[in-house]
Amino acid sequence: MHKAVRSLVVSLSVAVSVVASAGVASAATWSSSDKWATWSNGGYTIRNDVWGSGAGPQTIWANSYSNWGVWSDQPNTGGVKSYPHSAKNVGKKLSALGKVSSSFGVSRPGSGAYETAYDIWADNNAYETMLWMNKQGAVGPLGSKQATATVGGHTWDVYRGSNGSNAVFSFVRTSNTNAGTVDVLAVLNWIRARGWFGDVTLGEVQFGFEITSSAGGLDFAANSYSVTTS
Repeated sequence: MHKAVRSLVVSLSVAVSVVASAGVASAATWSSSDKWATWSNGGYTIRNDVWGSGAGPQTIWANSYSNWGVWSDQPNTGGVKSYPHSAKNVGKKLSALGKVSSSFGVSRPGSGAYETAYDIWADNNAYETMLWMNKQGAVGPLGSKQATATVGGHTWDVYRGSNGSNAVFSFVRTSNTNAGTVDVLAVLNWIRARGWFGDVTLGEVQFGFEITSSAGGLDFAANSYSVTTS
Protein backbone atom coordinates (compact mmCIF):
# COMPACT_ATOMS: atom_id res chain seq x y z
CA MET A 1 0.00 0.00 0.00
CA HIS A 2 1.28 3.50 -0.83
CA LYS A 3 2.63 5.31 2.24
CA ALA A 4 0.28 8.29 1.86
CA VAL A 5 -2.75 6.03 1.40
CA ARG A 6 -1.71 3.90 4.38
CA SER A 7 -1.37 7.04 6.52
CA LEU A 8 -4.82 8.19 5.43
CA VAL A 9 -6.36 4.81 6.30
CA VAL A 10 -4.73 4.85 9.75
CA SER A 11 -5.92 8.42 10.35
CA LEU A 12 -9.46 7.56 9.31
CA SER A 13 -9.45 4.45 11.50
CA VAL A 14 -8.40 6.48 14.54
CA ALA A 15 -11.03 9.12 13.78
CA VAL A 16 -13.77 6.49 13.44
CA SER A 17 -12.65 4.88 16.71
CA VAL A 18 -12.78 8.20 18.55
CA VAL A 19 -16.20 9.04 17.14
CA ALA A 20 -17.53 5.56 18.00
CA SER A 21 -16.28 5.85 21.59
CA ALA A 22 -17.83 9.29 21.94
CA GLY A 23 -21.08 7.94 20.50
CA VAL A 24 -21.24 5.17 23.08
CA ALA A 25 -20.47 7.58 25.92
CA SER A 26 -23.12 10.07 24.83
CA ALA A 27 -25.73 7.65 23.49
CA ALA A 28 -28.03 7.69 26.53
CA THR A 29 -30.33 10.59 27.38
CA TRP A 30 -29.19 10.41 31.03
CA SER A 31 -26.44 8.62 32.91
CA SER A 32 -24.74 8.78 36.30
CA SER A 33 -22.22 6.92 38.46
CA ASP A 34 -23.57 8.40 41.71
CA LYS A 35 -24.80 5.53 43.87
CA TRP A 36 -27.99 7.43 44.78
CA ALA A 37 -28.62 8.89 41.30
CA THR A 38 -32.27 9.38 40.32
CA TRP A 39 -34.00 10.54 37.16
CA SER A 40 -37.71 11.22 36.62
CA ASN A 41 -39.30 10.49 33.26
CA GLY A 42 -42.87 9.92 32.12
CA GLY A 43 -44.28 9.60 35.63
CA TYR A 44 -41.64 7.03 36.66
CA THR A 45 -38.49 7.36 38.76
CA ILE A 46 -35.24 5.61 37.80
CA ARG A 47 -32.70 4.98 40.58
CA ASN A 48 -29.15 3.62 40.62
CA ASP A 49 -29.70 2.46 44.24
CA VAL A 50 -26.26 1.15 45.19
CA TRP A 51 -27.04 0.48 48.83
CA GLY A 52 -25.32 -2.71 50.02
CA SER A 53 -22.24 -3.12 52.18
CA GLY A 54 -18.97 -3.40 50.26
CA ALA A 55 -20.52 -2.30 46.98
CA GLY A 56 -18.41 -1.51 43.94
CA PRO A 57 -18.91 1.02 41.13
CA GLN A 58 -22.06 1.13 39.05
CA THR A 59 -23.09 3.43 36.21
CA ILE A 60 -26.73 3.79 35.26
CA TRP A 61 -28.04 5.09 31.92
CA ALA A 62 -31.51 5.72 30.57
CA ASN A 63 -33.24 6.85 27.42
CA SER A 64 -36.65 6.66 29.09
CA TYR A 65 -38.40 5.00 32.03
CA SER A 66 -38.80 1.87 29.91
CA ASN A 67 -35.34 1.72 28.28
CA TRP A 68 -32.45 1.85 30.72
CA GLY A 69 -29.62 -0.20 32.15
CA VAL A 70 -26.45 -0.37 34.21
CA TRP A 71 -22.84 -1.40 34.00
CA SER A 72 -22.15 -2.86 37.43
CA ASP A 73 -18.90 -4.15 38.95
CA GLN A 74 -19.82 -5.79 42.26
CA PRO A 75 -17.37 -7.98 44.20
CA ASN A 76 -17.89 -11.71 44.48
CA THR A 77 -19.05 -11.55 48.10
CA GLY A 78 -22.37 -12.32 49.78
CA GLY A 79 -25.22 -9.87 50.22
CA VAL A 80 -27.10 -7.63 47.82
CA LYS A 81 -25.05 -4.64 46.65
CA SER A 82 -27.53 -2.75 44.48
CA TYR A 83 -31.01 -2.66 43.04
CA PRO A 84 -31.05 -0.38 39.99
CA HIS A 85 -34.69 0.03 39.01
CA SER A 86 -37.50 1.99 37.42
CA ALA A 87 -40.50 2.72 39.66
CA LYS A 88 -44.13 3.76 39.21
CA ASN A 89 -46.07 5.02 42.24
CA VAL A 90 -49.71 3.92 42.43
CA GLY A 91 -51.01 5.27 45.77
CA LYS A 92 -54.37 3.47 45.93
CA LYS A 93 -55.92 0.78 48.09
CA LEU A 94 -56.25 -2.67 46.54
CA SER A 95 -60.05 -2.42 46.75
CA ALA A 96 -59.96 0.77 44.65
CA LEU A 97 -57.98 -0.85 41.85
CA GLY A 98 -59.47 -2.74 38.93
CA LYS A 99 -56.15 -3.43 37.20
CA VAL A 100 -52.44 -3.37 37.93
CA SER A 101 -50.52 -4.99 35.10
CA SER A 102 -46.90 -4.74 34.05
CA SER A 103 -44.86 -5.82 31.03
CA PHE A 104 -41.09 -6.10 30.79
CA GLY A 105 -38.21 -7.28 28.62
CA VAL A 106 -34.55 -7.50 29.63
CA SER A 107 -31.08 -8.33 28.38
CA ARG A 108 -28.92 -9.82 31.12
CA PRO A 109 -25.54 -11.48 31.62
CA GLY A 110 -24.99 -15.22 31.87
CA SER A 111 -22.64 -14.90 34.84
CA GLY A 112 -22.59 -13.19 38.22
CA ALA A 113 -25.18 -13.51 40.99
CA TYR A 114 -28.41 -11.55 40.73
CA GLU A 115 -32.10 -11.72 39.94
CA THR A 116 -34.37 -9.68 37.70
CA ALA A 117 -37.20 -8.74 40.02
CA TYR A 118 -40.19 -6.57 40.77
CA ASP A 119 -40.12 -4.97 44.22
CA ILE A 120 -43.64 -3.91 45.16
CA TRP A 121 -44.30 -1.83 48.28
CA ALA A 122 -47.49 -1.37 50.28
CA ASP A 123 -48.72 0.50 53.39
CA ASN A 124 -45.79 2.89 53.71
CA ASN A 125 -43.26 0.11 53.05
CA ALA A 126 -44.61 -2.18 55.78
CA TYR A 127 -45.05 -4.91 53.16
CA GLU A 128 -42.67 -5.85 50.37
CA THR A 129 -43.62 -8.23 47.57
CA MET A 130 -40.87 -9.43 45.24
CA LEU A 131 -41.54 -11.15 41.92
CA TRP A 132 -38.41 -12.93 40.69
CA MET A 133 -38.64 -13.29 36.93
CA ASN A 134 -35.20 -14.89 36.58
CA LYS A 135 -32.18 -15.63 38.71
CA GLN A 136 -28.49 -16.32 38.12
CA GLY A 137 -25.85 -17.64 40.48
CA ALA A 138 -25.96 -18.02 44.27
CA VAL A 139 -29.05 -16.04 45.21
CA GLY A 140 -32.16 -17.00 47.17
CA PRO A 141 -35.25 -15.41 48.74
CA LEU A 142 -35.82 -14.54 52.39
CA GLY A 143 -37.97 -16.70 54.62
CA SER A 144 -39.43 -20.15 54.12
CA LYS A 145 -41.40 -21.67 51.29
CA GLN A 146 -45.16 -21.51 51.81
CA ALA A 147 -46.61 -22.81 48.56
CA THR A 148 -46.28 -23.25 44.82
CA ALA A 149 -48.91 -21.11 43.14
CA THR A 150 -50.03 -20.24 39.64
CA VAL A 151 -51.25 -16.64 39.77
CA GLY A 152 -50.78 -13.46 37.78
CA GLY A 153 -49.94 -15.40 34.62
CA HIS A 154 -46.96 -17.33 36.06
CA THR A 155 -46.13 -20.26 38.34
CA TRP A 156 -44.08 -19.41 41.43
CA ASP A 157 -42.53 -20.86 44.53
CA VAL A 158 -43.81 -18.54 47.26
CA TYR A 159 -41.70 -17.57 50.28
CA ARG A 160 -42.64 -15.57 53.37
CA GLY A 161 -40.16 -13.87 55.70
CA SER A 162 -38.87 -10.60 57.12
CA ASN A 163 -35.76 -8.49 56.64
CA GLY A 164 -36.06 -7.03 60.15
CA SER A 165 -37.79 -3.88 58.92
CA ASN A 166 -40.76 -5.19 56.96
CA ALA A 167 -42.56 -8.35 55.90
CA VAL A 168 -41.29 -9.81 52.63
CA PHE A 169 -43.23 -12.06 50.26
CA SER A 170 -41.11 -13.50 47.46
CA PHE A 171 -42.61 -15.10 44.37
CA VAL A 172 -39.82 -16.96 42.59
CA ARG A 173 -40.75 -18.02 39.07
CA THR A 174 -40.26 -21.78 38.64
CA SER A 175 -38.42 -21.17 35.35
CA ASN A 176 -36.46 -18.15 34.14
CA THR A 177 -37.92 -15.71 31.65
CA ASN A 178 -36.52 -12.49 30.16
CA ALA A 179 -39.83 -11.01 28.98
CA GLY A 180 -43.51 -11.16 29.82
CA THR A 181 -46.56 -9.60 31.40
CA VAL A 182 -47.58 -9.92 35.05
CA ASP A 183 -51.01 -9.35 36.60
CA VAL A 184 -49.63 -7.63 39.70
CA LEU A 185 -53.07 -7.03 41.24
CA ALA A 186 -53.88 -10.75 41.07
CA VAL A 187 -50.68 -11.56 42.97
CA LEU A 188 -51.42 -8.95 45.66
CA ASN A 189 -55.00 -10.17 46.03
CA TRP A 190 -53.69 -13.74 46.38
CA ILE A 191 -51.59 -12.56 49.35
CA ARG A 192 -54.58 -10.70 50.79
CA ALA A 193 -56.79 -13.79 50.44
CA ARG A 194 -54.32 -15.73 52.61
CA GLY A 195 -54.62 -13.10 55.34
CA TRP A 196 -50.97 -12.02 55.13
CA PHE A 197 -52.10 -8.42 54.73
CA GLY A 198 -55.41 -6.57 54.40
CA ASP A 199 -56.71 -3.89 52.05
CA VAL A 200 -53.32 -2.24 51.82
CA THR A 201 -52.40 0.92 49.94
CA LEU A 202 -50.19 0.06 46.99
CA GLY A 203 -47.12 2.30 46.78
CA GLU A 204 -44.34 1.87 44.24
CA VAL A 205 -44.14 -0.91 41.68
CA GLN A 206 -40.41 -1.16 41.04
CA PHE A 207 -38.65 -3.28 38.44
CA GLY A 208 -34.94 -3.90 38.06
CA PHE A 209 -31.93 -6.04 38.86
CA GLU A 210 -31.01 -7.03 42.42
CA ILE A 211 -27.26 -7.54 42.08
CA THR A 212 -25.14 -9.53 44.54
CA SER A 213 -22.02 -9.93 42.39
CA SER A 214 -20.89 -8.90 38.90
CA ALA A 215 -17.12 -8.97 39.27
CA GLY A 216 -15.17 -7.33 36.46
CA GLY A 217 -18.23 -5.41 35.30
CA LEU A 218 -21.39 -6.74 33.66
CA ASP A 219 -24.11 -5.08 31.58
CA PHE A 220 -27.79 -5.25 32.49
CA ALA A 221 -30.56 -3.62 30.43
CA ALA A 222 -34.31 -3.16 30.54
CA ASN A 223 -35.42 -2.99 26.92
CA SER A 224 -39.04 -2.39 27.92
CA TYR A 225 -41.01 -1.79 31.12
CA SER A 226 -44.41 -0.31 31.88
CA VAL A 227 -47.12 -0.40 34.55
CA THR A 228 -50.81 -0.01 33.68
CA THR A 229 -53.42 0.74 36.36
CA SER A 230 -57.12 1.48 36.51
